[in-house]
Amino acid sequence: MKILKNYAFSLFLIAGIILGGAAGLIFGDKTSVVRPIGELFLNLMFVVIVPLVFLSVSSAIANMQGMKRLGKIMGTIFAVFFTTALIAAVIAFVGTTIYNPLKGVDMSQIIKNLPAAPEATASTIGETIVKTFTVPDFLDLFSKSNLLPLIVFSILLGLATSMAGAKGKPVADFLNAGTEVILKMVKVIMYAAPIGLGCYFADTVGKLGPQIINGYLNSFLLYLVLAVIYYFGAFTLYAFIAGGPLGVKVYWKNVITPSITAIATSSSAACIPVNLQATKKMGVPDDIAETVIPLGANTHKDGSVMGGIIKIIFLFTLFGKDMTSPMSILAIIGVAFLVGAVMGAIPSGGMTGELMICAVFGFNPELVGTIMIISTIIDIPATLLNSTGNTVCAMLVSRFVEGKNWLSKQFA
Repeated sequence: MKILKNYAFSLFLIAGIILGGAAGLIFGDKTSVVRPIGELFLNLMFVVIVPLVFLSVSSAIANMQGMKRLGKIMGTIFAVFFTTALIAAVIAFVGTTIYNPLKGVDMSQIIKNLPAAPEATASTIGETIVKTFTVPDFLDLFSKSNLLPLIVFSILLGLATSMAGAKGKPVADFLNAGTEVILKMVKVIMYAAPIGLGCYFADTVGKLGPQIINGYLNSFLLYLVLAVIYYFGAFTLYAFIAGGPLGVKVYWKNVITPSITAIATSSSAACIPVNLQATKKMGVPDDIAETVIPLGANTHKDGSVMGGIIKIIFLFTLFGKDMTSPMSILAIIGVAFLVGAVMGAIPSGGMTGELMICAVFGFNPELVGTIMIISTIIDIPATLLNSTGNTVCAMLVSRFVEGKNWLSKQFA
């Protein structure tokens, strides 16, 4: 019953999508009558995204002054999080080149009914960087098309608030209170998600037919294969790097409970207590465990990085965009890294990440609903990778902070 309670919303969401897909297959174009309901839900989410990103990122950074004392630990955490997320992105990209989820799917009818593809415009690397991370006017920040510049501004505001000390406390309090309020708004809006997404999917399938369903099924199967490879392969490798054969033994002896908890709750935040307990049993020093696990739950999500790759490839394939040039590969991996690692710090960051994918690559924001379906169907395996990945990262951080023989000393 507890598992059912934890999954109640996810089950309703999946049920809404399944019913919507079935209605689309049965009634075809007639399902367009429910499209306004789906658009209503998406528009409500769109208007809350900008204040959500601004307030949550700024408040998170503004409250980080207590971590300054950690010095070397924080630097090592950043390096480990960055490296493992990058490896996850590369593995997922290689996986999509071996098996593209839309391979064999008739896309002619699908493309005909989707918003137009972005127009290719020639620009230098410098111009691309400037447009991606900055805007020329303050008011331009507060647009869902400029999420990366907004994140940069929010980080700077958070840092300035933290540096201001006691004088900046009123601003920090405002940001914290604003974040709580906006999260309540998101919670209220999300109650409509099963109906909103179900109606959106019904209209989508009604127009596009079963071909789009095949694409989603292929994406789910591909993600499952990649998740198994990463969970057993990469995590074992990381444990070996952290502590050799003993590290592998200690890791797999203690990671089962966190894994089951991740599957049962589908929430990285809910796994923090059990992950803390498990990492300490793995011999990780308390100060490292108590820093890596809470921080990782918010900012380190390898499973979401892999999901980001699949979403981007999904859209690139639909619109025939180049995925083979060095610049395209770097852009795909870079944006997926931001979606999984950076956007993980934002509550309800999945929606924000999908919107960022559309904004960075120039896709119509209406396509957010199309790739939100992927987030829903991969949620459980993604949470497994996101959550349990932090436990092995704690071991890696211990290895580089405490020295080569840290684990043998703990179990001597």
